[in-house]
Amino acid sequence: MSAVEAYDFAAIGGKRLRYRRIAAGAGAGTIVFLHEGLGSITQWRDFPDALCAAAGAAGIVYERLGHGGSDPVELPRPDDFLRIEAEQVLPALLDALHVERPILFGHSDGGSIALLYAAAFPKRPAACITVAAHVFLEPATQAALAAAARAFAATDLRLRLARHHGANTETMFRAWNETWLRLAPQGWSMTDRLHRIACPVLAVQGEADEHGTRAQVDAIVAGVSGPAESFLIPGCGHVPHIEARAALLARAAAFIRKA
Repeated sequence: MSAVEAYDFAAIGGKRLRYRRIAAGAGAGTIVFLHEGLGSITQWRDFPDALCAAAGAAGIVYERLGHGGSDPVELPRPDDFLRIEAEQVLPALLDALHVERPILFGHSDGGSIALLYAAAFPKRPAACITVAAHVFLEPATQAALAAAARAFAATDLRLRLARHHGANTETMFRAWNETWLRLAPQGWSMTDRLHRIACPVLAVQGEADEHGTRAQVDAIVAGVSGPAESFLIPGCGHVPHIEARAALLARAAAFIRKA
């Protein structure tokens, strides 16, 4: 098992972001984990520790503004929040934590942020792994957003999220759901930026993902300028690090060692 330091906080733009370090063999560099739109440190479970151990890397797992133990987010969230996270917040965090060439591992929204960062700073990332990232909006994504809003209002989803986000739960969910529902009619896409990405990329998608289809992976692999691989997981939904943990762990660790 890797040694895990306690939670700490980094001051970025006058706000506190919660993070933790994973201390393992640093020969493969540092993996930076970027969570999904409703994610937090604890929702990764032990996957970051296992991947760092398997790849012989150190790790940083952090929470974006409004998530988990980080400071609250203000509503309404700007439409270009992904770009702000990729081009302003993430670079500042990496500088504060002295990570020069990160290996990015992003899930869903976190995967989109990882790609935008790699496009904006093509010489910085050593590699990029995206899991269920979206580079344009599909009908499946819009349907899942509407279903999530209904579930938050009528099921125990609010309570389940509150275990991880506490007082941030309400605004965190609204910031995610309302922003994406607002962007959906605008035909949001970031595919025009993919050609700037030069680092090795592994694009992962569950074939039963309710938020998107393999068209996302195909667009990523075809769009980047550097070496790219796809990994489609049969029968897997939107959260491969839980639903297909062993398969994703093996493929991601091998990719990191090779990259």
